[in-house]
Amino acid sequence: MTFTLVGARVIMPGDVVETNVKVSGDVIVEIGGPAQGAVIDASGHIVAPAMVDVHGDAFERQLMPRPGVFFPTEAAVIDTDRQLAANGIATAYHAITLSWEPGLRAISRGREMIETMQRLAPRLTVENRAQLRWESFAFEALELIEWALKGPLLPSIAFNDHTSMTMRAFDVPIQERAFEFSPDFRVAALDDPRMTQRTKSKAARSGVTHDDYMALLGDVWRRREDVPGKIAEVAKLGREARAPMMSHDDTRAETRGFFRDLGATVAEFPMVMEAAKAARENGDAIIFGSPNAARGGSHIGSLSAADMVEAGFCDALASDYFYPAMLTAVARLHSEKRAPLPTLWSLVSSGPARAMGLTDRGEIRVGQRADLVMLDWPEGGTPSVKGTWVAGRAAYLGTAAKSD
Repeated sequence: MTFTLVGARVIMPGDVVETNVKVSGDVIVEIGGPAQGAVIDASGHIVAPAMVDVHGDAFERQLMPRPGVFFPTEAAVIDTDRQLAANGIATAYHAITLSWEPGLRAISRGREMIETMQRLAPRLTVENRAQLRWESFAFEALELIEWALKGPLLPSIAFNDHTSMTMRAFDVPIQERAFEFSPDFRVAALDDPRMTQRTKSKAARSGVTHDDYMALLGDVWRRREDVPGKIAEVAKLGREARAPMMSHDDTRAETRGFFRDLGATVAEFPMVMEAAKAARENGDAIIFGSPNAARGGSHIGSLSAADMVEAGFCDALASDYFYPAMLTAVARLHSEKRAPLPTLWSLVSSGPARAMGLTDRGEIRVGQRADLVMLDWPEGGTPSVKGTWVAGRAAYLGTAAKSD
């Protein structure tokens, strides 16, 4: 099929211009030429590259809309897919936590999620990929990781360690903790009454009693000496598959260096400037959360994503836990004049695409995959998505109740 988006303000690499964009099949074939094929009047609107989300776990609300209440995985995946399309996201890496915890983030549920996405792929509207968000104490997940890396759409790997974060000394804020395998990392006592405050919500998410959760945490913590070796095994699998790999919630240059040496060249949500600077100085891609930018700051007191964008320490903004946050973040950053609009839009398109090694999307230029979004963005108002195309297919078309 051939169609032309006519008369839009188009976000191009480095500029915004009023022009036409022609698509044939699944690629952009011409910019600025006459309209051919089906004509879509985009005058008064903005056309931009569709968004690439490198880390989103909002799908968990479709899987478990209330604590302990699970919905069928197929229904959850289909609904998530439609939410992505309606929010202008053409490529999504679902942050599927592979944890030693039972319940929502159990390894078995991770496998079911990936299998369901693969099975439903012909019925889905956007490209649904997996981020293997591996909790590094979950040794049982290695078999699943090896299997997933051989799937039809290459996943990414994120090295997470919320276990050590939970076990840090009580007087150490999460942003100030040492590298997890450093002698400087100080550990809390499992039987300290203050541990209940850290673990009660995790026990509820896992669907077990608090006593059972604490017993399980104690068993898992005894694996600590073996964790670096398991990390090396997973990193080797990732390098062999050429999967993009990232560390998560870094607080030290030492942490970033440890994972970079293993081939994880992306820093996801660095918590302090030391870690962000270490990433930038070594050419690593840096990801922050869109909710952080959209809300005006981190909800846990970490670095301000907006400040990092303005300072040049951000390459990509991820949806994190709320899909609409990507567009909302760009709008707020634009209103605050943090950077030119093409630069801001690259944070949700070409920046994340590059970080994931996806060279065929993320920009509006001839030869790129036709992943496009059309925005209704009134001057000074909140933008909304009117249309999303994925590889030339209309994934979402929305007509307002009162349309001009």
